[in-house]
Amino acid sequence: MSSTTDRPGGSEDPFAVAEALQSVVRDTEALEIPPDRDEENRDTVVVDEAMLGRRDTVRVPGPRRPERRRGAPLPVAVVFATLWAALLTYVPVAAVLGLARTLEGAGGLLGAARAGAAAWLLGHGVAIGTSLGPLGLAPLLLTGLVLWRLNRAGLHVVRAIGARRSGSIGAALGVATGVAVAYAGIGALTAHLTDGRGTHVSTADAAWHFLLLGLAGALIGALRGSDAVTTLARRVPAVLRHGVRTGLVAVFLMVAAGAAVGGLSLALGGGDATKILSAYHAGVAGQAGITLISVAYAANAAIWATAYLLGPGFALGVGSVIRLTEFTAGDLPALPLLAGLPNGPIGAAGTLLLMLPVLAGGVAGWGLTQRLRYGRAHAWGPGRGSGADGPEPAWSPLIGASLLAGPVAGLTMAVLAAASGGPVGGGRLAEIGPAAGQVGLVAAIVAAIAVLAGASAARAFHPPRRPKGRK
Repeated sequence: MSSTTDRPGGSEDPFAVAEALQSVVRDTEALEIPPDRDEENRDTVVVDEAMLGRRDTVRVPGPRRPERRRGAPLPVAVVFATLWAALLTYVPVAAVLGLARTLEGAGGLLGAARAGAAAWLLGHGVAIGTSLGPLGLAPLLLTGLVLWRLNRAGLHVVRAIGARRSGSIGAALGVATGVAVAYAGIGALTAHLTDGRGTHVSTADAAWHFLLLGLAGALIGALRGSDAVTTLARRVPAVLRHGVRTGLVAVFLMVAAGAAVGGLSLALGGGDATKILSAYHAGVAGQAGITLISVAYAANAAIWATAYLLGPGFALGVGSVIRLTEFTAGDLPALPLLAGLPNGPIGAAGTLLLMLPVLAGGVAGWGLTQRLRYGRAHAWGPGRGSGADGPEPAWSPLIGASLLAGPVAGLTMAVLAAASGGPVGGGRLAEIGPAAGQVGLVAAIVAAIAVLAGASAARAFHPPRRPKGRK
């Protein structure tokens, strides 16, 4: 005999369910013993099992399982996210150039669109052929914006297809490949439409650059969105994982030091920058355009300043050398951004600036020891849940990760140096920027030595601390 409450005949009628439940409640109340009676004086209740057996059973419905939403098709999500990323980076450039052309009396929607497309292609590293020669100096600030939007595109596609937090490396690679191919098609089409009428753009070159940027940007977002980066981290040896992270941190700190020195130098030369800007006599629109150009190339200047601090320096024209111990430069473009250049080689006191990249690498090495001590979430000190009470990190992973950080930092710095340079015409300004090979080699050596010194000093002379509140 079943004592559970099931619906009569499997009925889904809610009135039948309610009526049966009320009947069960009434019977239960009738069987309850009044609380005022003593346990010894309680009457014995006889339960008629036959009567209970003749009652209809009622099945109470359980909670329904939520239906699993199916993701959007991958091609649809890729096309929509990639087009949106391209529009969000192209439209601001075209709008600024269109406004400048309108203020100069050379308005026209088609002209503004073509000028914006040429500048947008230049931000992807695509060389633009002009009557004065090739223009290939990419504004890295625009390039960073492009990579950020591609990163968001990869993240949005992962969410759209239902692969968020799946940990699938294959899904992340598929999303990144799809976005890269779609972005390469957009770049090739833009180059084809921009080519002609005073500008020459290679369609194949544009497709290649867009493919690489699309793959790099979307892969980061797809790995983050699908949580596949955690899956990869578990498969990579800990020494390699810590070495890559420390090398990237060292490069970030070196570039930050270069940006600080470059910004300070430009601030000290603010008077010269004002004179250069006022000498154009281009009105408000012209001066605003020159200022925007300087801002767009600020990231390039930060990398040049980092190469200057590392020692190899950079070039601003054929045969020019700008480094701490040598300054050879001819006539330079009249841009406010160049007002922060030194007037000549810096003496022995100025060579102390060479210590800034070393200090940056030392700080990265100190952070490596702290991560090995307390974990990734407590890289700069102990906290609740950290490994403060655990054993000290062994010397072998510490030294191995420090030595691996050198090549990682050198390769990353070489890529940044190569991306920050390029020709501006076919004349004397055909060579601008640092030598990528020299900068990468010096950065690798400096990072390896400095990271190892910082990590060893933190391990030997800085004992671990306990979290606050723990004795």
